[in-house]
Amino acid sequence: MRRTRAGRLFVPPSPGESSRIGELLRTETVGGALLIGAAALALIWANSPWRETYTWLGSLTVGPAALHLDLSLATWAADGLLAIFFFVAGLELKREFVAGDLREPARAVLPVAAAVGGMAVPAVLYTVINLANPEGLVGWAVPTATDIAFALAILAVIGRGLPTALRTFLLTLAVVDDLLAITIIAIFYTDDLAVGPLLLALIPIALFAVLVQRRVRSWWLLLPLALLAWVLVHESGVHATVAGVLLGFTVPIVRKKPGEGPGLSEHFEHRWRPLSAGVAVPVFAFFASGVTVIGGTDLAATFLNPITIGVVVGLVVGKTLGVTGATWLVQRFTRAQLDESLSWLDVVGLAMLAGIGFTVSLLVGELAFGGGTPADDHVKVGIVVASLLAAGLATIVLRAGARRRARAGTPGA
Repeated sequence: MRRTRAGRLFVPPSPGESSRIGELLRTETVGGALLIGAAALALIWANSPWRETYTWLGSLTVGPAALHLDLSLATWAADGLLAIFFFVAGLELKREFVAGDLREPARAVLPVAAAVGGMAVPAVLYTVINLANPEGLVGWAVPTATDIAFALAILAVIGRGLPTALRTFLLTLAVVDDLLAITIIAIFYTDDLAVGPLLLALIPIALFAVLVQRRVRSWWLLLPLALLAWVLVHESGVHATVAGVLLGFTVPIVRKKPGEGPGLSEHFEHRWRPLSAGVAVPVFAFFASGVTVIGGTDLAATFLNPITIGVVVGLVVGKTLGVTGATWLVQRFTRAQLDESLSWLDVVGLAMLAGIGFTVSLLVGELAFGGGTPADDHVKVGIVVASLLAAGLATIVLRAGARRRARAGTPGA
């Protein structure tokens, strides 16, 4: 520390300071607070007198047109930055399947089944509600997707006193849910799927896998391959975040003995989680959450529209019934068992939390109805309302479970 010519104290940056910031960003509570803050800022801005500036910012196009990467900032956030989050999620999910609790098939099958049930029931409810509204039926997949980033952020904020198995269950459910939703997009909502780039993407992914299997950590080798894989998946028409998940799955997981240092998966997660939690996810949330619900929108007509009702009922009621029901049925009629630290109240709260839409739900709505259309506005309003309801109800139920666990003296997270 020294004084400048103006007499003010100058504190030179220390190497440990950036390390402390990184450690802070690795805590899910801080990452969740950043995410929720970015989403709140976007909602306020998008419904303020300066909403046109927000719209202009999100639609600002940057990138090389020659590579078909002249994308809007909102698209860069959803397809590019969010791939970092999915890479970290892929690392964590694979570790749970290989060395964690989910290595037991009897436990792994439950969240996978819950994801399937949590997609099927909302789709059925939305379709039933829109039977008399044929133009709305094309949006049947809108309420099927869980926003993994938002759901984990909310769980991190309210997660005190909750068992760690709850987060693992939600992570698995949400990743499987998003992968299935992206598959739905590729089959039902992609008119120009390019098989060539998709097959070519397997080459850099395979090279990446060979290098990480050999414990190579050199960023100048791995990062170009990851970027090339992302570009090719994006060119194929498939949601580019799939590249992040696939690359994460290629990283080897080694069951270490006590006292051994971090493996390659832990090394990558340690390096990339601060960027994911501190930059990628909050920036994505900022561009994805700015839905205008006032000014130029007939809210009464919007709330009574079958599309809006279908989205809200699908996400709030359908997810709760689908996730809880599928979990109960699989445990009832198979050998699969719920983790002993989880109660059925926890499962219901988690099922409600799965009703948070946003990412893929907004994407499906835009693909189904076209951006800027009245139907697309109904979808956006429905997703915002449903996500707020789902988050609020899940908070009440999960906190009630945590209080009951505290009274019983059962340890949580």
